[in-house]
Amino acid sequence: MPFRYRLQKILEIRIRKKEEQLQVVIKAQEEVQRIELLIIENLNQIKQLTKEMRSADPMMYEQYDKFIKHLWEEDKKLQIQKQEAIDALNREKEILRIKEQEVNVLEKHKEHQKEDYIKEQKALELKELNEIGSQKFFIKNREKQEEQEYLEYIENQKHNGT
Repeated sequence: MPFRYRLQKILEIRIRKKEEQLQVVIKAQEEVQRIELLIIENLNQIKQLTKEMRSADPMMYEQYDKFIKHLWEEDKKLQIQKQEAIDALNREKEILRIKEQEVNVLEKHKEHQKEDYIKEQKALELKELNEIGSQKFFIKNREKQEEQEYLEYIENQKHNGT
C-alpha cells in the first residue's frame, strides 16, 4: 500500500494560499516601483522647468515658481505614497513569510510521516521474511527428521530381515 499523507489536502490549501500571497507581494513590489518611477518623472520635470525658467521671459517667473512649488508638493505626496507602499509591501512579505513557514511545517511533518511509514513497512517486511524463514526451517527440519526416520526404518528392516 503506497504512502498516503492524511493532511495532504491541508498542505495543498496552504501551498495555494502561499502562492496567492506571493502574487500579492509581487503586486505590492510593482506598486512601489510604479511610485518610484512617478517620483523620478516628477523630479525630472522639476529639473526641466528649472532649466527652462533660466531662459524664460521674466514675466513668466511667477508661473514657473507656482508650478515648481506644485511639483515639489506632488513630490512630497509621492514620497508619502512610496513609504505607505513600502510599509504595505513589508506587511505582505511578513504574511508571505508566515504562510511559507506554515507550508514548511506541514512538509516536514509529511517527511517524518513518510519516514515512519517506510520504517513500518520495512518492519512488516522483515517480520514476513522471518516468518517465511521460520516456516522453511521447520519444513527442512521435518524433512530431515522424516528422512532420518525412513533411513532408520530401512536399517531396522535390514537388521530384522537378516
